[in-house]
Amino acid sequence: MSQTELISQRKPWVLVSTLKESTNEQDIEKVRPEISNLIDDWQSQGRIMWSGALSDNKTGIAIFEATDEEANSIYDKYDKICSNVLDYYLYQWDAMPILSFLGK
Repeated sequence: MSQTELISQRKPWVLVSTLKESTNEQDIEKVRPEISNLIDDWQSQGRIMWSGALSDNKTGIAIFEATDEEANSIYDKYDKICSNVLDYYLYQWDAMPILSFLGK
């Protein structure tokens, strides 16, 4: 598949995470470096991912653009890192492909 075809198949995705009720600060500190590495790996490929906490300090989001396969790969990696600490879901964001637009 050509780079142009790959780019045309990318869609915006949102990964939303919330702390599980049983999660404590030590749990968060254990997974934080792995989450940072996941984001760094993505961005080192020249890809954009916006991520951060919401004002309730219990919810976080990551917004990125990917093919279905890439998004599922990110989700699987995130699942291995966070399944005991966070509740999370991934959904395809049916909006203008803003990351592609801003990346130009």
